Amino acid sequence: MHGLMMNTPLTITSIMRHVERNSPEGEIVSVTADQPLHRLTYRQAFARARKLANALNRLGIASSERVATLAWNDYRHFELYYAISCAGLVLHTINPRLFAEQIEYIVNHAEDRYIFTDVMFVPLLEKLAPQLPGVEGYVVMTDAAHMPQSTLPNLLCYETLLEAESEDFEWPELDENTASALCYTSGTTGNPKGVLYSHRATVLHTYASALPDVMNLRAGDVVLPVVPLFHANGWGTTYTVPMVGAKLVFPGPKLGDGETLHRLMESEGVTAALGVPTVWLALLQYLRDSGVTLTTLQRTIVGGSACPLAIMDEFREKHGVETHHAWGMTEMSPLGTFNSLLPGMETLDHQALQAVRAKQGRAVYGVEMKIVDDEGNELPWDGERFGTLKVRGPWIASDYYRTGEKGSALDSKGWFNTGDVATIDASGYMQITDRTKDVIKSGGEWISSIDLENAAVAHPGVLEAAVIGVAHAKWAERPLMIVVPGEGGNLDKETLLEFLAAHVAKWWLPDDIVFVDEIPHTATGKISKVGLRERFGDYRLPTDTED
Repeated sequence: MHGLMMNTPLTITSIMRHVERNSPEGEIVSVTADQPLHRLTYRQAFARARKLANALNRLGIASSERVATLAWNDYRHFELYYAISCAGLVLHTINPRLFAEQIEYIVNHAEDRYIFTDVMFVPLLEKLAPQLPGVEGYVVMTDAAHMPQSTLPNLLCYETLLEAESEDFEWPELDENTASALCYTSGTTGNPKGVLYSHRATVLHTYASALPDVMNLRAGDVVLPVVPLFHANGWGTTYTVPMVGAKLVFPGPKLGDGETLHRLMESEGVTAALGVPTVWLALLQYLRDSGVTLTTLQRTIVGGSACPLAIMDEFREKHGVETHHAWGMTEMSPLGTFNSLLPGMETLDHQALQAVRAKQGRAVYGVEMKIVDDEGNELPWDGERFGTLKVRGPWIASDYYRTGEKGSALDSKGWFNTGDVATIDASGYMQITDRTKDVIKSGGEWISSIDLENAAVAHPGVLEAAVIGVAHAKWAERPLMIVVPGEGGNLDKETLLEFLAAHVAKWWLPDDIVFVDEIPHTATGKISKVGLRERFGDYRLPTDTED
């Protein structure tokens, strides 16, 4: 027997309609290349989205075809998010930080019809255009006064395109399983893989993201997504923030500029901000150097990689800002876990509370997770044993786009292997201890490179740290730590080892520490362990003797 309830499709269009009815005067504030500060309401943004949908139709783009964006966080990118998906097309967000060869691959693999681009990426596309035979035209996201001179074929101006169209557009009634967006993984090994999101998955992810024990968003919030909109749906902020009626503040190309971020936070009254740890390092450095503080920000949400406790402590102790870990993946839309305290945890002693805060958090409703050993046996949630983390749920990819291998993303029981090694404690708090490919196995025992890195960054003389496994004759592998020193640069190996000895097991201590000016990062801002292993592949540890 079925229930007697309406079967209303869960579509992104329904989010837009809800916002237009219930929060039409909600504001979007943007920094753009052509305007230092731009404002419009949700009502105005969605009216422009209808004009954009008409333009897409006039360009002859058919249902389910892909339209790409190469753009930062601003109101035009927001409009594209809705116009493309709600018109029944597929929004393909491209990470401009990828290697040119990777961008070429994913544009051709996705078979993008048009590319909408910020002005600053026009030179990149000019070089790539001869290798992109399927792209019929390029739209520069600016007005006529700021259009660049370019050799790109069929070059169009975004604002000119919209000016010619009507605000009247009848959004199609879509099946909730219709594809809505496409995002490729960064492809650290092999070609990037496409994750094809659906309207249904996106709406469910939007509901879950706003829950009180997750991002806890409401109409009175002012939200600054520093996470790029080309990175895993911008963590869903383009949907969740409007859905609750909150104000959106976009930093445009100034994502990593501490001064701009601080100015936006203070002038717009930002209460919540989302980004990767490297962004917050830049902001905190600016705050220290300038002597200013944060007066409205209440919480930061950190994902992409583990957030050092030193960052969390500085936000709390100097600025009264709470920092919450979140974890997920492109393949998970991306949210998987969120770290908020359970009732009573605020009374834990300092050390115990810090241990909880360092974890990636508890599973968000809609996500199931488990850890398994090398034989695939499920391990208990005891906070001690760690294994490969697997997940499943309604907004997790069931396959990759056009791989030719149906079901290749899942195991035989329908679980997705995240590639992370993790522990889960009795309260359900998950903590990533490593990536499967990065874990260090020394003498048969695992060492967490993430824990070592976080311990090192807690030292005031360390700006950034990375740990990789290096071959060792006796122990098979031992940890090598690579450190970027902070200002002054007078930190030495012995001092840092002494500091680490108070925070990690003795046998975890790195066998050597190398000081460098810079650590390589991936296109999504994470430390590139691949790059470090290439650089230090032949490194000989001082403890690696023939004895």
